[in-house]
Amino acid sequence: MAATLKDATAIVGIGQTPFARQLPASEKTLACRAILAALDDAGIPPSEVDAFASYTMEETDEVEIAKAIGAGDVTFFSQVGYGGGGSCATIAHLALAVATGQATVGVAWRSRKRGSGPRPWRNTRTQLPTPGQWTRPYGLLRPADEIAMLARRYMHEYGATRDHLFNVALACRNRANQNPAAMMYERPLTREMYMDSRWISEPLCLFDNCLETDGALACVVVSARRASDCRRRPVYVHAVAQGLPAQHHGMVNYWTDDPLTGPSWTAARHLWKNADFGPQGVDVAQIYDAFTPLIPLSLEGYGFCGRGEGAAFSEGGALEIGGRLPINTAGGGLSEAYVHGFNLINEGVRQLRGSSTAQVPDATTCLVTAGEGVPTSALLLRS
Repeated sequence: MAATLKDATAIVGIGQTPFARQLPASEKTLACRAILAALDDAGIPPSEVDAFASYTMEETDEVEIAKAIGAGDVTFFSQVGYGGGGSCATIAHLALAVATGQATVGVAWRSRKRGSGPRPWRNTRTQLPTPGQWTRPYGLLRPADEIAMLARRYMHEYGATRDHLFNVALACRNRANQNPAAMMYERPLTREMYMDSRWISEPLCLFDNCLETDGALACVVVSARRASDCRRRPVYVHAVAQGLPAQHHGMVNYWTDDPLTGPSWTAARHLWKNADFGPQGVDVAQIYDAFTPLIPLSLEGYGFCGRGEGAAFSEGGALEIGGRLPINTAGGGLSEAYVHGFNLINEGVRQLRGSSTAQVPDATTCLVTAGEGVPTSALLLRS
């Protein structure tokens, strides 16, 4: 199956709506706009779409979307769980469906109105999923609280500092400053601003946390053979992976022997096993960044540096354009928009098309990752 999948499919269309704190359109309308934009980008009519993939947290569904855009008979549809951990898996599922003949034109999407919508963790009376029953009574009410505890452990064990987290936030903000579509476009970040900002959940300050965003994005996946006839330069799906470690529980495993080895380590082993290159062959990376500490943890998990070296990896402009590994070149979840990581996929495609607002020269390979801490997924893309 791995040999069948490698470079057998390609992303040929991407689309997105504007990003904002509040958009008037419904999630369904935003989803349809992003999907139709992606199909137009590919030069494929909606009537040829026969596969859909989205998130279990997606409020819109394939039945309504298919009717609204005018899709034909649909022969494959799937949803992936665990929030941001499912982003890359939506593309992986479509790639598998197309490569095995279950479908011919697949659409993955994410539509979200989090900026203007409710904050689910504010209601402490709602029934909690199993992981939350073990953590929320002790004050871990929000994802930020859970990652804050993980970050403090990482700082204690490996000497990471807030300056290292600032390096991550700054790299993302610098790229957003080049991207007119980013929510933080033309809004520079300085070290003084970072250090003086309010705590969200110590040691995470305001700028260690992703944005709250309304918006939608979509991608179109077809076979490599068909991709050569599409409107845009194809970006090939070289390898895919999902990762759920043995005995994993919830968002972060505080009670395991090694809580700092998260799902990215599991996904990475499978990803590199099925690829023609390793971390050293990656030109640019779009790494899931709901919170700044996830970047050093993911750098280690995906093998760009050794255990405990992820924070130091960020020094000396390593994450900037021209550095060792440019990341999140549209601004990521921290500074472009937070739509459960789907914007990282679209930016990976733009990089390999050569159309990014912060283009890495001669980039031909890109790693895209989904949420670390939760069951996750990853993509290797190549031009």
